[in-house]
Amino acid sequence: MKIALMDSGIGLLAATAAVRRLRPDADLVLSLDPDGMPWGPRTPEDLTQRAVAVAEAAAAHRPDALIVGCNTATVHALPTLRARLEPDIPVIGTVPAIKPAAAGGGPVAIWATPATTGSPYQRGLIRDFAGGVPVTEVPCWGLAEAVEQADDAAIDAAVAAAAELTPDEVTTVVLGCTHYELVAERIRAAVRQPGRPPLVLHGSAGAVAAQALRRISARPAPESAARGGVTVLLSGREGALPEPALAYEEGRLLTRAVPAPVADPR
Repeated sequence: MKIALMDSGIGLLAATAAVRRLRPDADLVLSLDPDGMPWGPRTPEDLTQRAVAVAEAAAAHRPDALIVGCNTATVHALPTLRARLEPDIPVIGTVPAIKPAAAGGGPVAIWATPATTGSPYQRGLIRDFAGGVPVTEVPCWGLAEAVEQADDAAIDAAVAAAAELTPDEVTTVVLGCTHYELVAERIRAAVRQPGRPPLVLHGSAGAVAAQALRRISARPAPESAARGGVTVLLSGREGALPEPALAYEEGRLLTRAVPAPVADPR
């Protein structure tokens, strides 16, 4: 089994780690775009063009599925990516986990990039899945960029600023950018209120990884055995995992050896 994941940067690590934990034997293709990042400030047309190039670089490695590990790319490029790659390669997008968060009753805060906060896309998700639940949209200025660089001081400053915008009564936070899942515990610590129940955080990585495996299982079995290898593509060129990725457990997980399969004693 081979699974590809794509993003402009290391935001794809959360979903990558989720896949690795579910299927440590799966070969992984990580397709990043250091030449074009960040994608957030780009026009939808320009972002889609970059995303297609990154996806096609991954597709050349013949994966059994492709995960779009970026909320912004999913919003703007998912229809185009599916039109180009499916049905040969199932394409799985990443959507903020607003529906399961709202099911808890709230109040809910959605931490997202400034470009996504207040967007018609996010407002539509709130309308469709969070009716009757108090929802606060929180723009997280500079947080994704700080996580991308593993800049601890900048991460702490951005998390603190977003926490100040989060109402005290919030019980649930949706992590509406894949980068934020890499610093989930810092976010929890910043928003937690003394004397209140533990803050519930909702990311998308686990659900996205599980959906990719479901899509693969519904297709004919892959022909070649996987060994848990990792291939990194940097704007289409083979390379190494960016150094900041190793600041996070999700990145370090990819550098560990995959245990050899245990032979069936029968």
